[in-house]
Amino acid sequence: MKKNPYIGHESQLCGVEEHRLVGGKGDGMRLLLVKNGLGLEFTISVDRCADISRLSFKGDNFGYFSVNGYVAPAYYDDKSIGFLKSFTAGFLTTCGLTAVGSPCVDNGEELPLHGTISNVPAERFSWDMKEEEIVIKARMNDSFLFGNKLVLDRTITCSIKENRLTIEDTIENQGNEAAPLMVLYHMNMGYPLLSEKAQLYIPSDRVTARNQQAQLGIREWDKMTIPTRGIAEQCYYHEMKEDGFAAIYNAEIEKGLSIRYDQKNLAYFTEWKMMGERDYVLGLEPGNCHPDGRNKMREEGKLTFLEPEESKCYSITLEMLQGMEQWEAIRNKNK
Repeated sequence: MKKNPYIGHESQLCGVEEHRLVGGKGDGMRLLLVKNGLGLEFTISVDRCADISRLSFKGDNFGYFSVNGYVAPAYYDDKSIGFLKSFTAGFLTTCGLTAVGSPCVDNGEELPLHGTISNVPAERFSWDMKEEEIVIKARMNDSFLFGNKLVLDRTITCSIKENRLTIEDTIENQGNEAAPLMVLYHMNMGYPLLSEKAQLYIPSDRVTARNQQAQLGIREWDKMTIPTRGIAEQCYYHEMKEDGFAAIYNAEIEKGLSIRYDQKNLAYFTEWKMMGERDYVLGLEPGNCHPDGRNKMREEGKLTFLEPEESKCYSITLEMLQGMEQWEAIRNKNK
């Protein structure tokens, strides 16, 4: 990065700072605070799969933070739905790597809700400030003795010229047997980006409801409501023929974001709509699977496997939006 005669240290404008939490269930967790100097700021939770726990744009929060707050991996409960006791949500929770969705028993193996990778700390991480971007790298080892041996190498690249960031993951099977591969990028929109004023745009070719409860609201899958006590979650599956795309915009704050991903590698897109009081969140979730459990994916003949020494790469790009003109332009471009 070129020297700026107006500043003493680059962090006046942009950069990365490492912090540690003190107290509560998050005690000791490592966080990387990243800002690009143009209004984009986010936090990487190094001890939770290098996921993005917070994301904001020009002072407005974009992600949902659950009542659990920060929870260190030591508190993770892998029994049934114990995942929900430590589900911070944040802007991004990565689900997988050998199980996604409902708890189930598959091929004799008992699998927890959404797998284990989101509670795996980075074995190592690094960051570098380049001329036009900030690059953060982390490695997570999702392996166990006599079992699957998958390694996730993650690179998060944040532009300092535009309000855009990219998440690139490479998952490698370092074991000597084929391993199931399931991954879902659980991106969680929250207030004030998410409100009854928010507009959702997903140019899908087909939308189906996950269950009967969701079917009741399928005509309003893209309509947000006020937080409502006692309401149930609704999930919708979107089928897309072209490259994956979704976007959300709130005219009240004049901001939004778009999500782009390679639909060939991430062939499934789940919309998780939960309009409850305090549990007020919209999940926009590309993945290589649906969230009904690994047993269902196997039964349908759609379960992905990684052979020994084989690897798969996935990429997602997030772009911040500001103003109705930009919102309309990005919608018209992706019709």
